[in-house]
Amino acid sequence: MSSKKAPNPIDVHVGSRVRLRRMMLGMSQEKLGESLGITFQQIQKYEKGTNRIGASRLQHIATILKVPVAFFFEDAPGTPEDASGFGEAKPASYVVDFLSSSEGLSLNKAFVRIEDAKVRRRVVDLVRALAGEEV
Repeated sequence: MSSKKAPNPIDVHVGSRVRLRRMMLGMSQEKLGESLGITFQQIQKYEKGTNRIGASRLQHIATILKVPVAFFFEDAPGTPEDASGFGEAKPASYVVDFLSSSEGLSLNKAFVRIEDAKVRRRVVDLVRALAGEEV
């Protein structure tokens, strides 16, 4: 039996949301760590969920990343489905996973800069064809 305890799913989720927002801003782990007065290795541990983020540190991270603290808990595991009330529908987890990857984030940033709607449609068709999906 291993003495290593698996990270709490909430800690993993919060960490992944920290990573998502940091990447959306184009900020490095080192830069975030410097702003917090900690090492980039500690940021890595937070983002993987292996180290839990305390309340005051999470508030500081939210300030640096310019989001409300609630951002880190959106779509968290164990959240009741009806907790959002009349709010917008929650995005599918594959969207969050996609935007959490460096490729997905880069693709999204480039795609939204394409002004011509016909060109955007052709890019979508190309990606669907490359994925082996009917166009």
